[in-house]
This record gives sequence, structure tokens and C-alpha cells, in this order.
Amino acid sequence: MPIYLDYHSHAPMHPAARAATFEAYERFDSNPHSTHIHGTLAHDAVESSRGQVAHLIGARPSEIVFTSGATEANNLVFAGLRDLLTAQNKKKVVIGAVEHPSALKAAEALRRDNFEIVSLPVHTDGLIDLDAAAEMITTDTGIVSVAAANHEVGVLQPLAALSELVRTRGSLLHSDLAQAAGKIELDLSVLDLASISSHKLGGPGGIGALYVRRLIKPKMKPHLAGGGQEAGLRSGTLPTPLCVGFGVACQLAAEEMAETGTRVRRMRDSLLTELLAITGSKLNGSATARLPGNINISFDDVDGEALAYHLQQSVSVSTGSTCSAKSLEPSPVLLAMGLPRHVAESAIRIGLGPFTTEHDIEIASRAITASVTELRSIRRRA
Repeated sequence: MPIYLDYHSHAPMHPAARAATFEAYERFDSNPHSTHIHGTLAHDAVESSRGQVAHLIGARPSEIVFTSGATEANNLVFAGLRDLLTAQNKKKVVIGAVEHPSALKAAEALRRDNFEIVSLPVHTDGLIDLDAAAEMITTDTGIVSVAAANHEVGVLQPLAALSELVRTRGSLLHSDLAQAAGKIELDLSVLDLASISSHKLGGPGGIGALYVRRLIKPKMKPHLAGGGQEAGLRSGTLPTPLCVGFGVACQLAAEEMAETGTRVRRMRDSLLTELLAITGSKLNGSATARLPGNINISFDDVDGEALAYHLQQSVSVSTGSTCSAKSLEPSPVLLAMGLPRHVAESAIRIGLGPFTTEHDIEIASRAITASVTELRSIRRRA
């Protein structure tokens, strides 16, 4: 198999999380919402997992709402707050220009209810423009949404500074933590709501969570109609085995984050040094405020899609968000950062993770260098 360097789209399951998930299919093969012994055992397993998720990000277990993933959590934020913000006459939403499509589209859906959706610009390094934020976030702003770490360029946003501004306007601050949770330390005190995805941090797919600050939770409305599970916020029978695997992945991430972050950052810097030695290469996004395992890099006279395809047999990388992978358009994130179209079209995204090795980096460096050289040669001959 090729070397796997696409951790932003999916982090391979940790063996312990996989084992716990499979075991839970046998131990807890019942409905966790039933009141008999079988259901109670499954319920207890779910609640233990809720505590593990909460511990990773520094929340109370009661503030964690299980969902099918960060996409559903993002949708629940905007749909769930619609009535509250309408009643408060705070029908303005400010959302980062480089957010994940699930957050952008969920916010855009509020236009049908006459909400004003404002795009918060970023600088060329991908960091939000705090001066623009100070003007855009007004007293009629209901919610501001900015991801802690960008899904393409890995840029870490100044949430603490943004939170101070949001608080002065009496607004709520939401952050998509899909790329950040389990990779960097988080300060949940600056947030009101946060979305998390299991499969981005080594847990099973199909499960995630929404953190909702204690005082806000009772005021939200459910996005799905049904039996009123998850304190009435998210109806539907919870998948106990997926919750268990998610919880174990969170526990492992909490225990190993510091060591893994140091090791991954070292390998990332080593690979980046080699790639920047290639003539016409350019790192996209902040060089310092960045996830430990992220590289987003462009190569002059090379099409990013062609490069990712050329590398398929040796290294798995992508050109941007997997959710936009079938689009022929260049990365909207890079364009929103103000980068020229040709730079955006020549970019690839590389994601390192806990299972990446030094040997992987050596292979990837050689393969990417060779592919860039060959594609440029083909282009010159064409």
C-alpha cells in the first residue's frame, strides 16, 4: 500500500479503539435507551465514553451531545439556535471565510429565515482578520463560527482574542474542532459550542459530538424529530459500539497528544525542508500557527490534481477538503486567502499523524520530488 499522508481527511483507527469497538458489538448488543439490564449495561458504556470525550476537550460530560459526526454537529449548532436568536433579535451570523463546507452551508441555510450571513475575511496566511471582526461582530450578531484549525492549511486561529471580542457583543462563539481535537491543547472556556469528529482522531467513523455550554443547552431546539434522546437535542438510538470506540480514541489522544505532537512536528519539519528545496515551491498558510502534522504546499508549473494522481501508487495525499474533492475548481480556502488561482491549482495537502514514521517521510520526500520533476518535464514537452 502507498504511504498514508492524508490524516486531515481521516485518521486510521487506533488498534485499541478498533478492538474496543469490535468488543462492544458483542458485549453491548442492545439498545442503550432501554431500561432492562442489557440496555443499562449499554447505557453505562455510552456514559463512560461521554466522559472520555468530555475529558479530552475539558468539558463536563453533561455538555456532550453525541452526533453522527462533526457535519451533523455543525448543522445542529445553526438549526438548534435559530429560534433562540430570532427571539433575541440577533439574526446576524459571522462565519470564517475558510470554514469547512458543513459549517458554511449550515449557516447559509439560515438565510431562508431572514438571517444575515457575513463572511469573516482572513489574511494571506489564513489567520482571521481581527480588525475586520471588530467591525463585523455587532450587538445584533447571534453567533460567530471559526474553526480552531483549518481543514486544508492547518492554520490555528486566535480563538482567545476572538472570544474576548465576541463576549463584548453578547454573542456566542462556535468552533469546529474536527481537525484540532486530540492534536493540540484546547481552552474550552473561550467557546460556547464546539463540534468534534471521531474519525479525525483515530476513532470509528459515523460518530462525533457537539459540546454545548451548560446554560445554552436547554435553550436549543433539536434538529431531528424523534424520541428525544440526548437530552432532547438529538433523537435517534445511539450506536453504543461507535460511542465506545470514540471514547477510547479520545482517552488515547489525551494521553499521547504531547509526545505525538512533538514527534509529528519534527517529521513534518523534516519533510517540509526537503519539499521547500524544490525550485518553485511555496508553503501555503502560516508557518508558525499551524497544526503539527500539516503541510499545504504549491509547486510552480504543476497541477495539484495531476500531482496527487501521479503519487497514487507511492503516497496518498489530497488537494484539499475531501468534501470538495470531486469539484474541478481550485481550493476555495486558498482562494479566500487571496492566493492567485494558479497557486491554488498547484497545491497539495499533506497530513502526518501518529502512525507516520521516519521511513514514510523519506519515501514521501523522494516520491514527491520525482513526481514534480517528471510532471514539469511533461509540461515542457507538451
